[in-house]
Amino acid sequence: MSPVQNLRVHPDLLYIASGWSSLVTDVRGRITGADPQGFFARNTRVLSEEHITVNGREPLAFSIANVHGHAQLSYAELCDGEAMPSQAAYLLTERFLGEGLRTRLSVVSYGDEQLNLQVDIELAADFADTTEAETHRREQSGDVDTTWIPETRELRLTYLHENLDRAVAIRVHTSQTVRYAGQTLTVDLAVPSRQCACVELLIEPVFDGERLAAPPPTYAEPTDTAAIARTTLAREFTRLRSTAFDVAGAWRAAVDDLAALPLGEPPGPTAPIAGLPMYQEIFGRDTMTASWQALLAGPTMLRDSLRLNAAHLGQRIDEWHDEEPGKPLHEARRGPVSALGLDPFADYHGDWSTAPDFLVFLGQYFTWTGDVDTLRDLLPTARRVLDWIDRYGDPDGEGFLDYRCRSPAGLKNQGWKDSGTAIVDEHGQIVENPIATSELQAYWYAALRHGAMVFAAAGDRAFGAVLVARAAALRRRFHRAFWMPDQGCHALALDPHKRQVRSVNSNDGHLLATGIVPARIAHVVARRLFAPDMFSGWGIRTLSAEHPAYNPFSYHRGSVWPVEAGTIGLGLARYGCWEQLHLLAEATFAAAALFEGHRLPEVLSGLPRDQAHPHPGVYPNSCAPQAWSASAVIALVQALLALRPVAPLRTIFVDPHLPDWLPDLTLEGVQVGRSTFDLTIRRRRGGRTSVRTHGDGIMVIRRPTLQAMFPRRTAS
Repeated sequence: MSPVQNLRVHPDLLYIASGWSSLVTDVRGRITGADPQGFFARNTRVLSEEHITVNGREPLAFSIANVHGHAQLSYAELCDGEAMPSQAAYLLTERFLGEGLRTRLSVVSYGDEQLNLQVDIELAADFADTTEAETHRREQSGDVDTTWIPETRELRLTYLHENLDRAVAIRVHTSQTVRYAGQTLTVDLAVPSRQCACVELLIEPVFDGERLAAPPPTYAEPTDTAAIARTTLAREFTRLRSTAFDVAGAWRAAVDDLAALPLGEPPGPTAPIAGLPMYQEIFGRDTMTASWQALLAGPTMLRDSLRLNAAHLGQRIDEWHDEEPGKPLHEARRGPVSALGLDPFADYHGDWSTAPDFLVFLGQYFTWTGDVDTLRDLLPTARRVLDWIDRYGDPDGEGFLDYRCRSPAGLKNQGWKDSGTAIVDEHGQIVENPIATSELQAYWYAALRHGAMVFAAAGDRAFGAVLVARAAALRRRFHRAFWMPDQGCHALALDPHKRQVRSVNSNDGHLLATGIVPARIAHVVARRLFAPDMFSGWGIRTLSAEHPAYNPFSYHRGSVWPVEAGTIGLGLARYGCWEQLHLLAEATFAAAALFEGHRLPEVLSGLPRDQAHPHPGVYPNSCAPQAWSASAVIALVQALLALRPVAPLRTIFVDPHLPDWLPDLTLEGVQVGRSTFDLTIRRRRGGRTSVRTHGDGIMVIRRPTLQAMFPRRTAS
């Protein structure tokens, strides 16, 4: 057992979320006025301060917990609970989050006499953007008008900005007297002996004339779109049992987090947000990647993610938004900074990976489900995405996807590693655009092959054959241009002059996952990923620790991303690199065990796993929960089983290799096509495994992947 347990990513904050809404408080459940606390709706802070006092004193919670991810309950002592005769009284603060927020304050008396209390609630709203609250830097501002309507007991705070129509209405529900003065609501609360008295605040944002209702006061799921999506996923997701405590705990945390993160956005309501507290928005590649990695838990999330992305393809050439016809969305935010056009992220298309990812994940969805109807519905989108790749993805026509940012406020780097300083040469210098990163070519290769399957399944076999031939040609020219035999790995990218960017990095794991790596060198690539400068003991570093630009706490220059463990794990299984896969899986589950509830954060630092560093720490602005960190756990389990579904044939291929620290696991409710079944794998003496299924008819065939069976034969 690790000497470090129950790490928290943001130890000073608690947060709950529902769809486009979130509540961020301090650890006692308060909204103190400090960033990034507040109630946010559609990326706008509509409650920036809430200060509660009872008879002039602030009650401090002695116990607090989130409930189901969308509610919160805390207890605070108002009177000495041990005094006799009894005067005990407690304040229960309940939060219920939907599109709006309901806060219920209940004073419960266990005393012998009636309590007469004055409850004061000071409220403020600043209408800051989520990004402004996170960065403590305002880009837009305005005065706030305050109106108190005593007849309806409603306080209305209106943002006075000529280009924004945003307000918040706060209704007070209580049988007691209510007054308002000096930004403070005052309730005279009479609490009979051994009874309870309540005050409810219904905090309802009003955007462009639309009032977003507060949810009912129940810990059960409400009936809004996001809540229905959460219930759908919670019921669908596969359950895992194992005597390996940390594996079972990490799986449970992963499916719980994924079930709590749906955005509720039509036409894909179960598609998840990227993470909390920063990325509560539509994200193209993040949403699809998390949903793909989580397919072993259930397919609905990927179906909805594909539909959501299909609804947001580019329509025109728009440099400010890096938009082109057929180019998928990177992100869409609703906060005031984006709504005012101060940044391009209201509808931003600055990413090159989402287009090939869409084709890959559509193919993966079909192999898991055999869902021909959805396939045909999305086929026009697949054609438009392919057209964008062919027309815009390779501007110089030299055979590789190379990105460039055209928006003056957009993202410089538009591959998987999208931070501004992510792509550096071997001397530590930032590489200028245009850039052809290695993983984008691998995604394109996989997109061509999955696209071929998709179009063939839809009846266009001739076009499928053309795509297969294009994939083979891409694979050959990629190896010639990117392979660095002296390093045993591939170049990070090609620079604007088509020279190799010779920085050792984690992209090779993505290459393994797509199958673009010739099988004859796959084990060389795997061993390089696990050299001491790349493998920290907690995962694979994004950049070698020996690189001059290495910074273990940076975003993409030496940090460790759990999402990469999921993708790399599937790649290692593809080529039969079991020793390396077991190292990576153990590292990831051990990292999960460090954190409260086995919840992996967005990014770990790249510090080594040694006696000097009992835990690695995290990237300073890391999110937790993070959808694709959760999904990585599910992908790793799939990798350990080498599970490959073929839903149209009601068949799964498996080649399980369980390490000695994982003697058994049972997956309950696996869905492949129309079959739902349980799958039990046990490790026997000498590492051999047994496989047993129970449930709907599914054929199980034990067979290694082709790359693992015939490394020489599949090298071309």
